[in-house]
Amino acid sequence: MTLAYIPSPSTGVIHLGPIPLRGYAFCIIIGVFIAVWLGNKRWIARGGKPGTVADIAVWAVPFGLVGGRLYHVITDYQLYFGEGRNWVDAFKIWEGGLGIWGAIALGAVGAWIGCRLRGIPLPAWADALAPGIALAQACGRWGNWFNQELYGRATDLPWAVKITEGPNREAGTYHPTFLYESLWCVGVAVLVIWADRRFKLGHGRAFALYVASYCAGRAWIEYMRVDEAHHILGLRLNVWTAIVVFILAVTYFVLSAKLRPGREEVVEPQAPVAVGDAPAEGGTKDAAAGTKAVKDAPRKPAEPAKPAEPAKPAQPGEKPGAEAPKSAGAVRTDLTKAGEDKAAEAGKS
Repeated sequence: MTLAYIPSPSTGVIHLGPIPLRGYAFCIIIGVFIAVWLGNKRWIARGGKPGTVADIAVWAVPFGLVGGRLYHVITDYQLYFGEGRNWVDAFKIWEGGLGIWGAIALGAVGAWIGCRLRGIPLPAWADALAPGIALAQACGRWGNWFNQELYGRATDLPWAVKITEGPNREAGTYHPTFLYESLWCVGVAVLVIWADRRFKLGHGRAFALYVASYCAGRAWIEYMRVDEAHHILGLRLNVWTAIVVFILAVTYFVLSAKLRPGREEVVEPQAPVAVGDAPAEGGTKDAAAGTKAVKDAPRKPAEPAKPAEPAKPAQPGEKPGAEAPKSAGAVRTDLTKAGEDKAAEAGKS
């Protein structure tokens, strides 16, 4: 007998007039906003510009949604292309069905495009966004609660989730694996934030830590689920995926720490300077040095102006302003020059 349990919503959609408001969609939207908000704060703390995370998310989110849906449809194709199924249901994303593996993979492609357009290294952007993605997953898992899906084995634990009768499900109380994964994702976000502050993770290692930590939890949570899935060697497909991705993330973390230790010094280039405002090479330093030298040079006191010499008094009988009489030597020189001129004229004649 179950004494306590988590009730499930009677419906996953509320109609506001002709507009349906779906709980699954709200959980995803809230998760995206949290991821962008936290990622923006972390990006600015690393030296980036405000708004860059949101600009790149415009590329990453649509790609991620398409990738998540594609992974779900491909791995659970029998739900949409089997006998008696309608393939159009594959496009009804609001009914649930997003594979995190496809969302991260194709979302990374969209983020890479956005980073290329901004001249930003993708690993640095991923490091800033890593804990936000984990929190977005924590919010998104509550969308499964609205849809009454992705639960585990039957249990009478006081935190069991009560599932009502419906398509592809039986009424009863089950392990709330959506809740387990939500709480695990919150723990992953806290771990990444702490490790990033403690060890100054860079060059994609914070993101690799998020991936590895998530996979470690997803493996055992996936093992508890009872919904239909493909099995390989007795294990669900997503368990194998978690194991493989975990190994890849750990390998990247170790190799990156050896090849590129530390953290990026510059994560986003500064805005280019206009051509007309750009100083010549070395001009900035020279101008600054010259300005400093002028400021620091000791100033000499100005020399006092010399007083004008007083005019000589006029001689008796001399008119004021008249030319001074020539000396005897000057008179003799003039006479000699006049004689030479007359001799020259006589020679010509």
